[in-house]
Amino acid sequence: QVQLVESGGGLVQAGGSLRLSCAASGRTFSSGAMGWFRQAPGKEREFVATINRSGSDLFYADSVKGRFTISRDNAKNTVYLQMNSLKPEDTAVYYCAAKGGSPSSKRAEFGSWGQGTQVTVSS
Repeated sequence: QVQLVESGGGLVQAGGSLRLSCAASGRTFSSGAMGWFRQAPGKEREFVATINRSGSDLFYADSVKGRFTISRDNAKNTVYLQMNSLKPEDTAVYYCAAKGGSPSSKRAEFGSWGQGTQVTVSS
């Protein structure tokens, strides 16, 4: 298992930017894929972005494509989510997750999760 701690959430106006960070410890961070998911009140947790272990393969939900960027720094055991042009509908708790093998958009394939960080976008 890998332990994950998210940070960087907060309150921002529509059109603004935030960068989320997820610090990992435990099993070798660089050996697997990472993902970001989010959950709005009353809704299911949904996929946002995923990245392979080298950082060369990136995949995004259609709702964030062109606005969000996932990246990782294996030397720092950290994965990031740069969020630009934020919209009120991006308001949610954002979760970092880790899995072995290839990147995935499927929540059930991720075995390790952080505690989440709140992102609130005001209109």
